[in-house]
Amino acid sequence: MQEKDSTPDFPNNLLSSFPVVITKAVEWGEQDSFGHVNNTVYLKWCEAARVDYLCRIGMWKLIAEEQKGPILAAQSCDYRRPVDYPDTIHVGARITRIGKSSFVMEHIVVSEERHMVVAESDSTLVFYDYAESHPLPIPGYLREAICEMEGKKL
Repeated sequence: MQEKDSTPDFPNNLLSSFPVVITKAVEWGEQDSFGHVNNTVYLKWCEAARVDYLCRIGMWKLIAEEQKGPILAAQSCDYRRPVDYPDTIHVGARITRIGKSSFVMEHIVVSEERHMVVAESDSTLVFYDYAESHPLPIPGYLREAICEMEGKKL
């Protein structure tokens, strides 16, 4: 069982290894009939962090310009604790592995109210040619942008 983080540097200490972090207020309408945030909302939060990351490295604009870009191939989420309204969450995004045409992104969701990680998610994205409907090798300049964002070679 995960304990509450009571360090004075919360939430930065939990998110320091994530180059992209977004912050969102939990909305009343995100709760389900059980009185906590619905499980699908966690995936939307991760999606928002993922898109922010991809925008920052220039991958997202390729869809409009060249019809090439990321497509989600798989996503998993481990729900650690429920989130309730009101709360503020922080979602970290980082790329942990790059293959020939795919890469893996990891996320954590941190609750300010609970002072802990409330969810962990992984997603696999494929660099994709939308016009031709097939995967493509990830271009070298995007690999470099990812490594620069991560501050290390992957």
